[in-house]
Amino acid sequence: MDHGQLCPLAKATEILAERWTFLVIRELLSGAARFNEIRRGVPLISPSLLALRLQRLEREGLVRREPCGPVHLYRLTEAGQELAPIVQRLSQWGERWVLGHIDPRKPDVTALMWAVRRRVEPSVFGAGRTTIQFEFTDQPQAKRWWWLINQGSNVDLCPKDPGFEVDLYVITDLQTMGRIWAGKLQLLAAIDAGTLELSGPRALRQAFSSWLLLSPFARGESAEAEH
Repeated sequence: MDHGQLCPLAKATEILAERWTFLVIRELLSGAARFNEIRRGVPLISPSLLALRLQRLEREGLVRREPCGPVHLYRLTEAGQELAPIVQRLSQWGERWVLGHIDPRKPDVTALMWAVRRRVEPSVFGAGRTTIQFEFTDQPQAKRWWWLINQGSNVDLCPKDPGFEVDLYVITDLQTMGRIWAGKLQLLAAIDAGTLELSGPRALRQAFSSWLLLSPFARGESAEAEH
């Protein structure tokens, strides 16, 4: 859309105000680099539309493509990185004035779990394999259980049972986990309220809050999960 104005704001919104663009930039700021990684964070965007948005951002100098074997990595340029505080402030504004609650009828759980997978500290659980099972009690059967496999410096997300023995169980609902992830609810407060349950060895329960780094746009910090 061309606003036909010689105004920096008008020109900026011509690029950034297209649907999904800010969410694509959010994913890039959060560390996503591969096409499928970006799409997992914005699951309702079609592959063709995501390709168009990335092409536009590349054409405008906000994103660059880097070859990586048979695929490409997408990186923010200096101009793209300068959007970080803007995205941060928009997120905070949305939390304060717009966000009422997460609607569990929408497929937010998929995006949430991929976001969690990208924002953990794998070294907390040591070099061995630690399997963490999330159960969302308010989700349909197909999206009720998720498994994060923490091993060394790698964390994998499995929407189907990987067959490993579970070391730590996390039982909650989507709204609670979403609020914790956004920094609006402390982990210990959710545990005390009974809306989140950690089940497993004491050492793993205590380490959980250090492992979960929360959204890079979260305003708050989670409390220690000693319980």
